[in-house]
Amino acid sequence: MNYRFHHIHLLCSDLEKTIDFFTGILGATLLARKKFGAADGAALDLNGSAVLLRVAAENEAVNTPAEGPAYGYHHLALSVDDTDAAYQRLGEQGVDLIAPPRNTPDGLRVAFFKGPDKIVFELVQTL
Repeated sequence: MNYRFHHIHLLCSDLEKTIDFFTGILGATLLARKKFGAADGAALDLNGSAVLLRVAAENEAVNTPAEGPAYGYHHLALSVDDTDAAYQRLGEQGVDLIAPPRNTPDGLRVAFFKGPDKIVFELVQTL
């Protein structure tokens, strides 16, 4: 059996803000607004990767850690052609930058930023 990701599905506190972030900042395309059960959501295409978003359903309790890492999720990594240029552009757009570009021992140039709901993203460039 071969496994690969089909999509990522994010629970967001503000659907419009998160759609705007993915489309306006990261260049995703809004494919459709839809319902996931009774919860409002959306389907996006981020350069060939499916991203599904939804808000909490009525009567659904959402547990969010106050700060720091949580088991089961650390960050989402985005491939870019130029980490430095992408990081600078994100900063110019008011994105919360958290770790500037640096080279890794395995031949990558990486940097980190936060999106809506404190979602951590990594920019990854193969050197």
